[in-house]
Amino acid sequence: MPNIYDDVVEVARRTMVLFFVVDTSGSMEGAKIGTLNQAIEDVIPEISEISQNNADAQIKIAVLAFSSGARWITPKPVPAEDFSWDYLDASGLTDFGDACRYLNEKLSRNAFMSEITGSFAPAVFLLSDGEPTDDYVEQLDELWKNNWFRKAIKVAVAIGEDANTEVLSDFTGDTESVLTVHSPEALKKMVKFVSVTSSQIGSKSSAVGKSSVDSAPSKQEDFLEQVKIAFNSGDFADDEVLW
Repeated sequence: MPNIYDDVVEVARRTMVLFFVVDTSGSMEGAKIGTLNQAIEDVIPEISEISQNNADAQIKIAVLAFSSGARWITPKPVPAEDFSWDYLDASGLTDFGDACRYLNEKLSRNAFMSEITGSFAPAVFLLSDGEPTDDYVEQLDELWKNNWFRKAIKVAVAIGEDANTEVLSDFTGDTESVLTVHSPEALKKMVKFVSVTSSQIGSKSSAVGKSSVDSAPSKQEDFLEQVKIAFNSGDFADDEVLW
């Protein structure tokens, strides 16, 4: 008698891309870029585990660095289980407008969102410690016209007091999604929290609809709720060693 499960076909998982957008300008040189490199390297195995245990989606990682210009560290999104972090160096200016333009170009079905199985809305994680040195407004406005970006989970970490939180909130869409850290220990905790939480929330199926671009505003709200819980618990208190 044939086994009724013989003809069961495994359903292909969709994809969720986690974007790291990293300021590698000269002001990041030293402890800031060193801590950031170590923190992201350390959290990759956890993201990989989330992906491998997720029946809904495979998590892929894409990395965009910006200083004097911008450049993709990953020519295309890499599955989390195959990803290895290449340490970034810091030098040059803060061409934030170039970062917005590069991100906008790849947030397209003709580029990084081209999965045959479909894609969840991405999670975009921006880390910066300073002030844009280019005329970024037009490029940021164009980025906000991108449907993938509008639907994405967006969060920015301001590293130290010199970071322009107004610009970062223009990027994320609200001030609640801009999280400031003042010490290496706080940055490590924040990188882990944001990477893991956005991966968990961003890669889960939406309760309604099966469109290519998921209903991510609710995911952004879910993420912000987790932020409030974490801050209220005192998890991100700065230690005595400040930048």
